[in-house]
Amino acid sequence: MPDRTASPTPLLNRERSILAFNRRVLAQARREDVPLLERLRYITIVSSNLDEFFEVRVADVIELARSGGSNAELDVVASHAHTLIDEQYAVFNEVVMPALQQQGIVIINHAERDEAQRAWVRQFFEQQVRPLLLPVALDPSHPFPLVANKSLNFIAQLKGQDAFGRESGIAIVKVPRVLPRVIRMPAEVCPGRQGFVLLTSVIRAHLEELFPGRTVESFSQFRVTRDSDLEVADGDVTNLRQALRTGLTTRHFGRAIRLEVVNTCPADLSDFLLAQFQLPAAALYRVNGPVNLVRLNQLIDQAEADKLRFKAYEPAWPQKRLPHGTSIFAHLRRQDLLLHHPFESFEPVVQFLREAVYDPDVLAIKQTIYRTGAQSVLMDLLLEAARRGKEVMCVVELKARFDEEANINWAERLEAVGAQVVYGVVGLKTHAKLLLVTRREGSKLRRYAHLSTGNYNPKTARLYTDVGVLTADPALTADAEGVFHQIASQTKLRRPAHLLAAPFQLHKRMVRFVEQVQAAAAAGQTARIVVKVNALTDPPLIQALLRAGQAGASIDLIVRGACMLPPGLPGVSENIRVRSVIGRFLEHTRVLYFRWGDGPDDEVLYLSSADWMSRNMFGRIEVAWPVRDAALRQRVVDECLVPYLLDERDAWALDADGEYHRVAEKGLSAQHALMQRFGG
Repeated sequence: MPDRTASPTPLLNRERSILAFNRRVLAQARREDVPLLERLRYITIVSSNLDEFFEVRVADVIELARSGGSNAELDVVASHAHTLIDEQYAVFNEVVMPALQQQGIVIINHAERDEAQRAWVRQFFEQQVRPLLLPVALDPSHPFPLVANKSLNFIAQLKGQDAFGRESGIAIVKVPRVLPRVIRMPAEVCPGRQGFVLLTSVIRAHLEELFPGRTVESFSQFRVTRDSDLEVADGDVTNLRQALRTGLTTRHFGRAIRLEVVNTCPADLSDFLLAQFQLPAAALYRVNGPVNLVRLNQLIDQAEADKLRFKAYEPAWPQKRLPHGTSIFAHLRRQDLLLHHPFESFEPVVQFLREAVYDPDVLAIKQTIYRTGAQSVLMDLLLEAARRGKEVMCVVELKARFDEEANINWAERLEAVGAQVVYGVVGLKTHAKLLLVTRREGSKLRRYAHLSTGNYNPKTARLYTDVGVLTADPALTADAEGVFHQIASQTKLRRPAHLLAAPFQLHKRMVRFVEQVQAAAAAGQTARIVVKVNALTDPPLIQALLRAGQAGASIDLIVRGACMLPPGLPGVSENIRVRSVIGRFLEHTRVLYFRWGDGPDDEVLYLSSADWMSRNMFGRIEVAWPVRDAALRQRVVDECLVPYLLDERDAWALDADGEYHRVAEKGLSAQHALMQRFGG
């Protein structure tokens, strides 16, 4: 068995691994078997992911450098980011947009417009845009304006005197956020084509008209990305909701991290902007196309071309297990119900809560709220339950990144109708996905629960792969009750019978399972680990996996995003394989399988809300629960693990140096196979 005192294996860089994930997403935009508008959507997804990467991850790297660390890591991350963004715009300009043009979908820029199109753009500018523009010429009494995070702006170099006879060289024009960024042109000015114009192109065409009597010598779009992590010192506030509400107003003006300009921006203007935002040259990103490709989602939504989108997929209702009209409670008294989204419908979960709300025998409902969205049928049902006098408790995670405002609003609405709302535990995010119902049945009370790897969001349940279990298992539901009790009361409770909770038992138990497999391998017994998570970045878990692999265990890791474990190193990790599956749906299930022998009791399979990241194990309230029913456990293996290990078309294999290569261009797609299996 390897010596535990030996130096740990060097791990792959986390930031570069995140960028590598986005390169895999970008590769979807090159695939000819992906519909064209969906290929454009993947490009926009990369932009959205990169925005968050800079707002959070790069902000942390910069803070580390400023606090005395080395700038070398920041330089390397910036270099990789520049390369990825250049590739992204190359795919946009050279692959996807020409292909869309062949299909009659075009973005018509200023130079390409004919006389009728220019007249239409002028009219649109005068009627819809110009009244909302307020150019600011910079001078001592007009300092550089506050520029909000990710807002789009123009900078212009002016020549000539202003109305007061002065030479003021630079002006800033904010692009109004209330206006659409992509505008569909009427058919009469684009016969035979679907023509679109970008708002920035409309403004650019008439920019000089904003400065009568002066000449615009040069200009550029620009956009600044800021540090957007809300920093609230939990111990220093008496009301977390009020503190976060205040923080939301200042988030848009955090420390600048990245500056984007168009590639034609003159150096003197980009240097001026860098100085204004106190950014180094490496933070400047020149892009060959629209700044902020995320907003091209508006083109995807407006284009009339169903053949260029994925064929509509309707999740299946589990008819054989839950015939329409069957009471969820009645079914759960007989057996558990496992749902695999988005291949199976999320509606049974909604029905479960709806039954609970309108059932007079249901006394109490408890639920965790992480990302439900601004509109939510589940939240509306909880409001109705409170109005009906049921005991409703909601653990609302106010610090769910970028969903803070929606969650604050839900918390206030719930409290207004008498629900008990708590915000988790100081210093920890509540990321567990739990819904617990207590029902009077005769002289006794019975609990019913839903545990999930994904959020209570019907919209994302159609886009993300997740597994949820509805159960009336007395031990498991008692454990779930204990989690809610502990969050609310913050008292030490008995050890759960089956549930593993972070930051308590979860990390230790995962390490222990890996060590059991390691011991079995060392003894020459069957030793197998299959872990499917979104990220693997926790060093102790990674080192435990490496030791198990060195002892002879066979280990497969299905990691969608960042993975810091280097597989395939001779003498270190040759028994460990890492793959990432990128397909139509966002892989989100967390499945943990361990076998340490050949006996019926020598294996366990857990589902979990937690990724294998240090923040999930020690900085969040998370849960993992065993699938003890043999038939359901086999379903999870057959649907969530085996197809992904056999996937060729959507799978990427990680090399020891941190690079990924596509397994095959053709062959099995796990997601496609599951869609067919469930009747899609």
